[in-house]
Amino acid sequence: MSLRHGGLSPLQRYVGRRLAVVLPTLLGMSFLVFSVASLTPGDPAEEYAQRVTQRPPTAAELAQARHELRLDRPFAVQYVDWVAHAVRGDLGKSFFTRHSVAAEVRHRIPFTLQLAVPAALLSLVIAMAVGTVSAFYRNRPLDQVVRVLSLAGASMPSFWLALLLVIGFSVRLRLFPVAGRQDGLASLVLPVAALSLPSAAVLSRFIRSTLLEVLGEDYVRSARAKGAREVAVLTRHALRNSLVPVVTAFGTSLGHLLAGTVVIESIFAWPGLGTLTLDAIHHRDYPMLQAFILFAGLIVIVINLVVDVSYAVIDPRIRPGRRAVPGAD
Repeated sequence: MSLRHGGLSPLQRYVGRRLAVVLPTLLGMSFLVFSVASLTPGDPAEEYAQRVTQRPPTAAELAQARHELRLDRPFAVQYVDWVAHAVRGDLGKSFFTRHSVAAEVRHRIPFTLQLAVPAALLSLVIAMAVGTVSAFYRNRPLDQVVRVLSLAGASMPSFWLALLLVIGFSVRLRLFPVAGRQDGLASLVLPVAALSLPSAAVLSRFIRSTLLEVLGEDYVRSARAKGAREVAVLTRHALRNSLVPVVTAFGTSLGHLLAGTVVIESIFAWPGLGTLTLDAIHHRDYPMLQAFILFAGLIVIVINLVVDVSYAVIDPRIRPGRRAVPGAD
């Protein structure tokens, strides 16, 4: 790849342009998050004062609570102050616990990753296997069964699947713990399954349709005409050339999976970011809620960046400098 513009390759310049978009995107997202939290019905100062006094607060106590929570200043001042501290890693103090929000988020991230990472990998493995088999046996009985199961999995909400798994495998069969993480790897099985299976069902249907589209291309027909075996045609030609849209779909599913952890962690009493977020909503803990949304947004931005760059790695035909990379504009 030739070097231009100060020794930077087209791919490096493309990554630089994508990184330059991250900061204004985060800034705009932070403003929306802060605005929505501030406009949410209810007064966090009143709940905080009532929790401290154990009775309905007086006007003076309510004013003191607003001062302690720094809610008695204009909105613009609050936002600028929050951003100024956030860029230094200080996300403020929780309205509920009065502990550092950043420290609490750092403490909970590993627990969420214990669910999200295995669920993402499992959903990809299942989707690739099921989608490929379904495309290989197109319109045969096995394909029909797989399509019905995939449609059922894609239509089933993750929280409903989680409850079914708990009733079937915990309550009735007693194979796995109902909730918590005291039983080691056994505690991961049901929440990971509840997170991964709906995502795998959606992704497998996408992989099947993409593979069937690629299998109709001229170069695939040429490979068949040369006597290549069907398995070789599927794996060497069709599968690789269908990876670009699959990577896009997988990146999108990761964002949905992160959102799904909020409900799944609540059902299985898992001490991750999802449980922390629901507690923040219940207690009107705006700093904690803002931190979670900001973190989730940053993760989605990073995922999109990785997906965009991976296009050029998977398919040299769409590398920057040769053709426009999807999503570059």
